[in-house]
Order: sequence, then structure tokens, then C-alpha cells
Amino acid sequence: MITPGNFVHQLHEAAASRNDAPFLLQPGGEIITYGDLYLRAAKMARVLQEAGVIPGDRVLMQVDKSIDSVALYVATLHAGGVHVPLNTAFTDGEFAYFIDDSAPAVIVVDPSRLGRFDPKGAAVLTLGGDDGGTVVGLAAATSPLPVVDRDEMDLGSILYTSGTTGRPKGAALSHRSLRLNARALHDAWAFQPTDHLVHCLPLFHVHGLFVALHCAMLAAIPVTFLTKFDAELVVSALPHATVFMGVPVHYTRLLANPTLTHESCVNMRLFTAGSAPLTETHFEEFAQRTGHVICERYGMSETMITTTNPYEGERRAGTVGFPINGVELRIADADGRALEPGDVGVIEVRGDQILREYWRRPDATAEARREDGWFITGDIGSLDDEGRVSLQGRAGDMIISGGENVYPKEIELVLDAVNGVIESAVIGVPHADFGEAVTAVIVDADTPATDDALDQALRSSLARFKHPKQIIHVEALPRNTMGKVQKNVLRDLYSADEG
Repeated sequence: MITPGNFVHQLHEAAASRNDAPFLLQPGGEIITYGDLYLRAAKMARVLQEAGVIPGDRVLMQVDKSIDSVALYVATLHAGGVHVPLNTAFTDGEFAYFIDDSAPAVIVVDPSRLGRFDPKGAAVLTLGGDDGGTVVGLAAATSPLPVVDRDEMDLGSILYTSGTTGRPKGAALSHRSLRLNARALHDAWAFQPTDHLVHCLPLFHVHGLFVALHCAMLAAIPVTFLTKFDAELVVSALPHATVFMGVPVHYTRLLANPTLTHESCVNMRLFTAGSAPLTETHFEEFAQRTGHVICERYGMSETMITTTNPYEGERRAGTVGFPINGVELRIADADGRALEPGDVGVIEVRGDQILREYWRRPDATAEARREDGWFITGDIGSLDDEGRVSLQGRAGDMIISGGENVYPKEIELVLDAVNGVIESAVIGVPHADFGEAVTAVIVDADTPATDDALDQALRSSLARFKHPKQIIHVEALPRNTMGKVQKNVLRDLYSADEG
């Protein structure tokens, strides 16, 4: 029976008969059971409460990935607080913005950050360092706190968006949102107690925490817990595992490792990919090398995962599958009118797992949600006749050139298929005549594609107005920590007017 309220209740229920089962396993390091983790979290929850956290208070944390950081996440929910994780790469100036915006009761940082920020009245604790930090030290000397119950619509976490179109906004997710999405993915991907997950993702993002760990915790399965992606460590873990979740750049690096073979993946049953588009070339090459077809899915901080290719059934390259249980999806025009299959428009989703609000941004909340509950994702896509979703890019990435709408993804698919192209990113840059000029930024293979090959591919596949007016060759595309190409960086870099 599902217990309403605090999501921690569901996590405890899932492990009730498996408290002695291994949970987090670090190669050559610590191994912790489910019972150990939840006891550690209950003691950390007491530390947070004694530091001043009351139900609904934000706990802002910028800490390295570790077993203790997982326990701290659970502890925050356990104490009735709101989990606010931050990318460890954020600068001191960025950190100050998040303190101002989230108004936390407690801030938890690596000891090296002490003295580098104004806590604005929040209590400051540490996690990490040689002694584990003050959270670990205080938890060792205290008693477990009983779970502080919450209404299912109370906030469980605030995830800040990347902010590529302005200052980051906080996607405020309720306990109900966390529970519904975790359960839907657990069921969609057929998790069983016999599974074993290889985890190499960061914990300040939907993918690593709310997708990977929630699925594992609801099945109470062991997790090979890598603090960062390392192709050799991942491949060495695969023979003993059944599930791996990664971003496209992980698959690129795995394919570059000669030890990735059919034999190394003999026990695997599921590879998932998300957070950025996977090229069809890598999709096909991975299947040939391993015998496994990658399961692509789609989501965002505000909605968590909303679509996935089927666990059983055809997984098509270039698509992100069908809406998961509890999620409605449509393709709409700017006025919210549903479009027909094959038409390109904005992806809109509706369901109880969608964010409750943008934190302290009623204007942004109202702008993103229609009166009948549809959330406007800002992503461009289309549906086929069977309801499969294909992504075309962000609405902000769409290029208007000479009055024509140009969707970068369509061009990138053509370029990526050319021998000699590793990957591409298509952007619009200012142009005196066209308004915006289609510009392709290409990462070359050791033997680059010729101009003739690129031109032939474009001429045979795309209308002339979609052809890049310039092609720029680079060694690598700029990416954020989740592997997404930062097209805003490319636009800033190459936005000189062509005249």
C-alpha cells in the first residue's frame, strides 16, 4: 500500500524486507546496505532539525558526489525539508544568487568553500573532507529522527534550470511528483530485485538522482556507485550489472573503449540515454558492438521524465518514445491548438508529476502553464501516427532565416550521418539580409568529411533555405555537466554579422 505524504515513506517501504541488502558499492571502497543508509539519513535529519530546519525549509547543498551526499538527500526529505542541490562547478558569484533566491535555512558545502560566501542568516554545515564534515561528525553523536510527515503536495525538491535564456529558475517539485515519476519509470523499465545498476551520473540533476537512484531504491537493488564517469570502470562493472544509465557523451566514450563487447554486456538488460540527443550513428554502432539497443527517453527538470522508448518493443533511433504512465503529451502551436501527426510544434505535457510551480516566480509559472493544465516545455518536436515523439530542438534554438522557420535538429541529423563528422550543432547567427543565417559547427573525425560530401548530403536531403551559410570546424562542442551542447555559447561566439 502506498503511504501518502513524505516520499521517504515509499523508499522505506521498498527496502523493508531488504535492509541487509547491499545498496551503494564503491569499487575498492565502502559498501553500505539499505538499512545503514536509512539509519545514517535519519541521524543526519536530526542534525538538520537541530540546525534549524523546520518543515518546508530549504536545504541548499553544493557537495561532491558521495555515499554521504545520498544520505543527506534522504535526510533532507526525512526532516521535512526541501532538497536544493547545486552543480559543484558553480562559481562563488553564482552560489550567492542561489542563496538569495532559495532563502535556505541550512547551507551544506564542501569544507573548502567555507568563508567564500555570505550565508544570509542560514546555518552552515559541511560535508566531505578528511573527517567527513560537520554533518557526519554531528550525526555520529545523535539519535535517529522519526520521519517528519508531509502532505503529498508539499515541496520535496527545487531544481534550478540551466538558465540558458536568463537567470536560473527553481523548478519546485512536490513529494507527489517525486513518487509518481519514480514509480512510473520503475514499472516502465521493469525493475526487479535481481537488478544491479551502474551509476556514474552527478546527483544535482534529475537524471542521476530522480531517475537512476529512485528506480534503484524502489527496487532495493545494489548500485555500483562511481563518483564520476570513467569508461574503464564502467566497462569493468558491466559483467556484474543489469542496468546502465548515461548521457550521449558517455556512450561516445564507451564506444571508444575496445573492451566494450558483446561478452562484457552479457548480463545487461537495459541501457538508457537522455539529457541530450543521441546520434543515430552511435545508436547503431552501440547495437552492433554490444547486442543491446539503447533506450532513449525525454524529460526536463520541470517535468522529470515524460517519455521513453518501450522496454519491450521497437526502439527507433532519433525518437524518444511514448508518454509514460500518468503523462499526456501533445504537439501544439503557439496558441495551444493541438497539431496533427507529422506537424512540428511545441511539446506540451500534462500530469500530476509536473512541477508544482517555479519557486517564487508566479509570472514564470503562469507563462509556462495553460489554464487547462498543459505545461509548455519550450521543446520543439513532432508525433508520428503511432504517437512516438521526435525532438527537433528547443524553441529558443529555432532559426528564422529569410522568413522561414528552420529546426536545427533536422540539419544536424543530415550532417551527423556524413562520414567524417563526429557530431554537429546548428545555430542561427545575425545576418543583415536573412535576419539569421543558418550556421553549422562540426566536430571532425580523424579523416574529415569533404566539402563536396557535406554539400551532397545537404542538397539531397534538405530544402535550400535550410542549408548552412557557413560551416565551422571545431575540436569539441561546449557542453554543460549533463552533456547538453551549449548552443547559447556557440551563438555568442559566432554571432558576428556576416553582412
